[in-house]
Amino acid sequence: MDLEHAGIAFFMVVVAGLATCLGASAVFFQSCVKLASKRALAASLGFSGGIMLYVSFIEIFQKAKTGFSDAGFEEKYAYMLSTASLFAGMLLMRLLIALTHLLDPDHERELEKIESITAEGSLPPNAPLSEGQVAVQVPKSESEDEQRKRKRLWRMGISTALAMTIHNVPEGLAGMVAGLNDPSVGFTLTLAIAIHNIPEGLCIALPIYYSKGSRLHGFLLATLSGLAEPLGALIAWAIVAASKEDMYGTIYGVLFGVVAGIMIILVLMELIPTAHRYDPKDSVVTPSVAVGMLVMATSLVLFMV
Repeated sequence: MDLEHAGIAFFMVVVAGLATCLGASAVFFQSCVKLASKRALAASLGFSGGIMLYVSFIEIFQKAKTGFSDAGFEEKYAYMLSTASLFAGMLLMRLLIALTHLLDPDHERELEKIESITAEGSLPPNAPLSEGQVAVQVPKSESEDEQRKRKRLWRMGISTALAMTIHNVPEGLAGMVAGLNDPSVGFTLTLAIAIHNIPEGLCIALPIYYSKGSRLHGFLLATLSGLAEPLGALIAWAIVAASKEDMYGTIYGVLFGVVAGIMIILVLMELIPTAHRYDPKDSVVTPSVAVGMLVMATSLVLFMV
C-alpha cells in the first residue's frame, strides 16, 4: 500500500460522504419523503452489509496477515496479530456505536423518524401550500405544545447529526485504506457506505426543516455530517504517509486488521439489525446480503483477470 492511489481513494470517500447530501436533498421534494419504503431500505442495508462482510473477511483481513508476514513475523504470529488487530477494530467501533447511541438512542431508526416527523400534523413554518390546501389564519405566537414539538425536532436533528458525524469518521478511514491498496476494492466498499448514508442524510435534514422551516439549514447540516468521512480519509492518509519504510510492515497489518474489525461490527450491530427491523419476516434482507457478497466477489474476480 502506498500513496499512488491517494487521489482516487480520497475522491471515492468524498463521494460516499456526499451521499448524505443526496438523502438530505429530499427535503426539497416532499414527494420523495413519502416514497420511503421499508422493504427498499431493508434491502439496501442488507446489500451494503453483504459487501462489507465479504470484503472484510476475504480481502482486508488477508491484507493484514500479509502486512505482518512482510514485517518478518512467522505465519502463526502474523495470524495472531491480525486477529488481535481485527478485534481491536471491533472494540473501537463498538465504543463509537455506544457513543452514538448515547447522543441519539434511536439514530438507526431512519424510517420511523421520517414517518413520525411527517405525521406531526402541521406544515413546517413558511412551507408553501400544495394544490387543494387552504390557508388558515394562525396566531403569530405558537402554542406551548407546538413549541415543544419544534424543540424536540430540533434536538433530534442535532443529535442525529452529531451521532452520524462520529459514525462517519471510521467509515472514511476504512474507505481510504481500501482505496489506497486497491481502487477496485475501495470503489465497491465506498459504494456500500454511500448507499446506507442516503437515509442518514434525510434523517438529519428533515427534523431541522420541520422545526425551523428551512430546507437549506437541514441540507447544510447533513452535508457537514457527511464531511466527517473525508476527515477519516485524511487520518488514514496521515498514518500511511508517516509509516514510510514500514509501509508494508507492522503498521500496514494493524491498519488493515482494525479496518476489517470496524466494518464487521458496523454490519453486525447496525446494518443487519436495522434491516431486520424493517423486514421482520426476512423476505429481502438475507437475499440482499447474499447479493452484496456476490457483487463484491465478482468485482474482486474481474479485477484479478
